[in-house]
Amino acid sequence: MLKDLLLSSRSYRSFDETVKISPDLLADWVDCTRYAPSSINLQMLKFCAVTDETLCARLLGGTRWAGKITDQKLPPDGHAPVAYIVICADTDVVPTAENFDKDVGICAQTIMLAAAEAGFGGCMIGSFSPEVVKETLELPANLIPKLVLALGKPDERVELVGEAEDGNVTYYRENGIHYVQKRKLKNILIQK
Repeated sequence: MLKDLLLSSRSYRSFDETVKISPDLLADWVDCTRYAPSSINLQMLKFCAVTDETLCARLLGGTRWAGKITDQKLPPDGHAPVAYIVICADTDVVPTAENFDKDVGICAQTIMLAAAEAGFGGCMIGSFSPEVVKETLELPANLIPKLVLALGKPDERVELVGEAEDGNVTYYRENGIHYVQKRKLKNILIQK
C-alpha cells in the first residue's frame, strides 16, 4: 500500500557502506521518473547516477546535512551514502529551468519511493555546492544541478513522532535515533 511505502521512505543520514547499489538498480529508479508527471510534458530533467567511490566521496564533501543538528557529524564517519542521483535541469530543453522546480520534487519523490520499495533509502539534499557537483561530475554547461539524492542501505532508526504542543516540527536526534515531528492532519487539511 502506498501509505506503508511512504512511512518507510524517511530521510536517512547514516548508511551501511558494505551494501552497494548497482548502476542497474539506480537506472531502474530513474526509469520510474519517465512515468511521472512533467510540466507541459517537456521532460526537461536529466539524472546523473553515481556509484564510483571516489566521486561519491567528493560529492559528500560538497553537501551539508541536517542543518538543525549542530552537535553531531552527519553522516557519521564510516556511514556515508554509497550512491547518488543528481537531478539536473537541462537548459537546452527549457532555458528558464527555475520555472520547473516542481518537476524536480515529483521525480525526487518517485526515486525515493522506488528506493524504499527495494529496501534502500536516502536523503534529498538541497544544501549543496552546485560548483562542486558540476566539477566533480564534469557536467556540461547546460545541466544545472537542482537536487542531490544520497542513497544507500539505512543503518539508523528514524521514528515519526507527533507534533509538539507548541506546533514545533523540528527534527532531532537522541541516543542514535532520529525523531521527525509531523503536523497533525487536522492542522493541514482545509475542507470546504
